[in-house]
Order: sequence, then structure tokens, then C-alpha cells
Amino acid sequence: MIEVTRLKGSTVIINAELIEMIEETPDTVITLTSGKKYIVSESGKDIIDLVINYKRKIHSLQ
Repeated sequence: MIEVTRLKGSTVIINAELIEMIEETPDTVITLTSGKKYIVSESGKDIIDLVINYKRKIHSLQ
């Protein structure tokens, strides 16, 4: 799970395994495999870094 910030400042926790696509249009839009979209303030690169850190943490626990 990764924590991201919506444009109005609230945070939401997203299952990183369900991210299908990240677009910068110029706002960053995360599209999940369900089709649900989240517009967030983090950059695409920041989200990729969050996902990588999440996966590292998961794999280090095994």
C-alpha cells in the first residue's frame, strides 16, 4: 500500500499492486485495474519511488 495526496490535501492509501497506469496531464492521474482514477499531487516519479519502496519492504519480510 502507498499513501498519496489528493489535490485538496487529503491523503488516500492505494494498493500498489492494482496500479495499471500513471499519467501526468499535467496533474498526476493514477488509474487502477478496476478503472478507478485518482488525481494526486505527487509526480509520476514520486509514485514509482513509493511503489519500489513498498515492494522492497514486502520482499524483505519474506
